[in-house]
Amino acid sequence: MLVGPTGGGKTMNCRVLQHAMSALAGQDSFTKVHVDCLNPKSITMDQLYGFVDPQTTEWQDGVLAKLVIECTKDASADLHWVYFDGPVDAIWIENMNTVLDDNKKLCLNSGQIITLTSRMTMMFEVEDLAVASPATVSRCGMVYMEPGSLTLAPLVKSWINSVPPRIRETKSITDKLQGLFDKYLDDSCYYMRKNLPEPVKTVDNNVAQSIFRIIDCYFSPYVENEIKKISKEELNNLESMINQLFFFGLVWAVGVTTTLDGRIKFDKWARENILSKLGFDFPADRLIYDYKFNIETKEWQYWRETVPEYTVDIKASYNEILVPTVDSIRMKYFIKTLVMNNKHVLTPGPTGTGKSVNIAELLTYELPEEFQTLAITFSAQTSANQTQDYLDDKFEKRRKGVFGPPIGKKFIIFIDDLNMPKKEEYGA
Repeated sequence: MLVGPTGGGKTMNCRVLQHAMSALAGQDSFTKVHVDCLNPKSITMDQLYGFVDPQTTEWQDGVLAKLVIECTKDASADLHWVYFDGPVDAIWIENMNTVLDDNKKLCLNSGQIITLTSRMTMMFEVEDLAVASPATVSRCGMVYMEPGSLTLAPLVKSWINSVPPRIRETKSITDKLQGLFDKYLDDSCYYMRKNLPEPVKTVDNNVAQSIFRIIDCYFSPYVENEIKKISKEELNNLESMINQLFFFGLVWAVGVTTTLDGRIKFDKWARENILSKLGFDFPADRLIYDYKFNIETKEWQYWRETVPEYTVDIKASYNEILVPTVDSIRMKYFIKTLVMNNKHVLTPGPTGTGKSVNIAELLTYELPEEFQTLAITFSAQTSANQTQDYLDDKFEKRRKGVFGPPIGKKFIIFIDDLNMPKKEEYGA
């Protein structure tokens, strides 16, 4: 069992081990490793282990049973890891007890007993074992990984290795980026954790990745292809803006998860500890959150000045009138920027703050032609199967096992009220 909070490196460590063992296959005692991954909580118990169909009274195999049978049929020396990526609770895991002890047998309700081969391993990736029974815990080896021991440095290094090649080859830019992250990232995360209240809890590595995502959006025009080549002048131009882009990303990743009072504190701290050292002019009359960095003019611009003057459309009915505010302008700007660069977006916040209205307006009127929206509203009764059925109806089949939007289009799946489906008794 790999145990630990999100972002501790559980999945990646497992993948690295799998690839390393497969790459060394044939040397010493190494063999190829196959990983079969499933999420046990995304489907019902019946779908996991199998059930008797009430209409036909025939036995239907479950996902796990099928996976295990496939693995036992393999007569080669390859290793098979059956990988459960999802919460452990006392109900579904209890049925695994005969698999995890020395018997290594999976017993199904149909009376079928599947004996695991010596080359098969059951692996679990879980956040905690708060509701697992001692019977299960005593049958597994525990490997605990925590984000604190990983730190943010490897994330920064990996990200710098993933920026567009032309930027990566320009050593002055990568050195500048590395220096900025080394100097300010840990300090600002530490300040946020110690002094600012967070209505929606985050972890440091996700905050760091949020900065990467924002900066990635500004790096995307520097990707070369057959037609487009990036000149030295463009790279020099980018280099002159790195400090500003970094600060903009830092404000909207680290300083953004707190309340309004927290933002006022972060504004004061960031001006004293970061802005004073970065060496560019920043307007002093409002908060750092009230300005957007304009790449064309290389100046800081008040959010309200980034959209044209608003006039009410005479034909619009009363409930269709939406007057842009600083809040709605910047919310729509970030969602649009992230969505158009293939990043996922989560917009939390209390009821009645205009999330659905602003996102709906953005998705309906303000995106290019190739984007199509699928809107799903979750309720307390929404199940995984309903969601899947809805999406299956909309997708086209490309090839075996691959589904997607019509050719040339991009789907944006907009889920409203993500927190509504009711929790089961163990909180999943």
